Amino acid sequence: MVEVFTGRTLLNKDGDLIDPDEALKNKVVGIYFSAGWCPPCRDFTPILCDFYTELVEESEPPAQFEIVFVSSDKSSDDMVEYYHDMHGDWLALPWTDDYKHELKHRYKITAVPKLVIVKENGDVITDKGRKQIRDRGLSCFRTWLDASEIFQNFKG
Repeated sequence: MVEVFTGRTLLNKDGDLIDPDEALKNKVVGIYFSAGWCPPCRDFTPILCDFYTELVEESEPPAQFEIVFVSSDKSSDDMVEYYHDMHGDWLALPWTDDYKHELKHRYKITAVPKLVIVKENGDVITDKGRKQIRDRGLSCFRTWLDASEIFQNFKG
């Protein structure tokens, strides 16, 4: 389980409450710090969608990867609109959860977008997920998986 979200509740795009211990178990997790008001975020989010779709939705078996969106939007409505309009079918920390401030501090987030790739225990694999996806595409996932120390079923 990804300890960084233990005791929290996440959301999916349908608005369902998701138990992170179950949803993130045995996965590499990308914590995506982003906001709809931010042009570089709106530029990168579709690229991240394609990356996620290829790895998780079109791979057999699906890659052991999940994204959790942590919003820097100015309101819950702004977050929901941005999440629904532009994001992939991944998870999100509710906008009302003040834990987002602790996460930003823990991972030294000073600007968005930022994609921090973490192990199950929350330790950082890389805080340059955005750059690695742009530069290397899907091949960066293998590097993250190898560093993650989780049981692997990924063939790619």
